[in-house]
Amino acid sequence: MNTTRTLCFVIAALSSYAALVYRLFQVRRSWRDNAYRTLVVTLLLQCLTFTMGAIAMGDGSFLGVGNLAILMMHISAVAFCVAAQIILLRWAVPTEEAARKARYWLITGIALSVLLIVLFLVADGTNRPATDFNTGSGQPLVLIYLLVFIVSQAVPCVTIFRQCGPYARMTGKASLRQALRMLSVAAVILFLYCTCRTVNILTAAWGIDIGVWQLASNVFSALGILTLSLSLTISSWEASAAKLLDWARSYRSYRALYPLWRDLYEASPDIVLEPPGSASVSDLNYRLHRRVIEIRDGWRDLRPYIDRAAPDAGAGEADGGASEEHRQAFAEAAQIRQALDAKRAGTIPHHSKDAGDFDDRDTDNFSAEVAWLTKVASVYRKLSKAG
Repeated sequence: MNTTRTLCFVIAALSSYAALVYRLFQVRRSWRDNAYRTLVVTLLLQCLTFTMGAIAMGDGSFLGVGNLAILMMHISAVAFCVAAQIILLRWAVPTEEAARKARYWLITGIALSVLLIVLFLVADGTNRPATDFNTGSGQPLVLIYLLVFIVSQAVPCVTIFRQCGPYARMTGKASLRQALRMLSVAAVILFLYCTCRTVNILTAAWGIDIGVWQLASNVFSALGILTLSLSLTISSWEASAAKLLDWARSYRSYRALYPLWRDLYEASPDIVLEPPGSASVSDLNYRLHRRVIEIRDGWRDLRPYIDRAAPDAGAGEADGGASEEHRQAFAEAAQIRQALDAKRAGTIPHHSKDAGDFDDRDTDNFSAEVAWLTKVASVYRKLSKAG
């Protein structure tokens, strides 16, 4: 179980350091912003908390003092929760009100830290086994120390969760609204950590062994901190991530359309205005537009070879439980395949689709057009393999 606990601490620490480094890249343009400075301090405290946690799992002493890493982890965790609450205030509350409430949280954090230090020293924390600070081991002073620490973590989780919803509805910035929603999720996960940690402490005090379920608190802690790290940085990477996802979707569609485009290009080379492969990968949006246009042009060239008198090629597929849209895609893919065969053979049907357009498809909506052609191309590829 120690391995799993250590791994959870390492995951939380790495996510904290990643968030800190990412935010430090913005130091030149943002350092004068109070909210930014508070955020950097919060991330530093977050890094310190889980670094001390990882150290505590590996050695019983730090700087030659027994259990000092545990005490520093708990004190920095209190400061971290206070700083996270102050960030929320700076994000969502007018400056004067935020400053007044921040002072309250600072005083509370200092008082809790002093109380934890006093309890740690009175309980002779430097000379106790490190395992005592995991479950309390039935020692009254250690139990009080641990429960005070848990309360210091649980209360900010509740207040942050209660505030994030109204603040998210008040703000007009989409990125901030998303950050607040993610922060509320992190607060819920971290509250579950507090709950599980309390269960671990109380069951140990009552002599109940819950076995592997003790690890639930460590898992919730790692997940909560990972979510929290994302919420504290989302405003700066959300736009880039959205662009990356759009690029990935476009690239997937571009590749999916290739088999259909290739066969239409071989049948009608004139549909291509530029030599294939002449555009770079950075021109993906342009290349996708060209591919859609070229498929439609190739499709038009095939209309004299599409037999209007042929039975609905998609009817059989619909009987198998396929949706209406899939049945239509199957029908059009089958028509294209039949028309390509007819053009290669030089056979023009007596009743051909040599006029008209594309059966109620909205070609002005590019996204819808790509989605539809991707469905047709997918069915066409399956038909080509089956044939």
